[in-house]
Amino acid sequence: MKIKTKYPTAKSAEELAELLGLSKEDAVEFELRSKLNRKIIDVVKKRKLTHAALAERAGTSRTRVTALLNGNSKNVSTSLMIRILASLGVRAKLSYSAIKLAA
Repeated sequence: MKIKTKYPTAKSAEELAELLGLSKEDAVEFELRSKLNRKIIDVVKKRKLTHAALAERAGTSRTRVTALLNGNSKNVSTSLMIRILASLGVRAKLSYSAIKLAA
């Protein structure tokens, strides 16, 4: 009989940070970077661009673009994600809201 292992799941960046023992500030960064990454993926899919075409437009390597389009932004800077969006004709817009910080 195969034993099912129950893994913890996170429904938000804040829950993920908590599960990983990271700060709420880290959660804010996760959320921002995740949203940037998702937008890049959405725009590229809609425009049916190749990884090479996007890399050339953004002035970066195809390896970095491939990582982003596979949802892996670990080794890609936030500034590069913003530059990639700009190369696609998309402007990133920030909004601000309060978060509860530990005392």
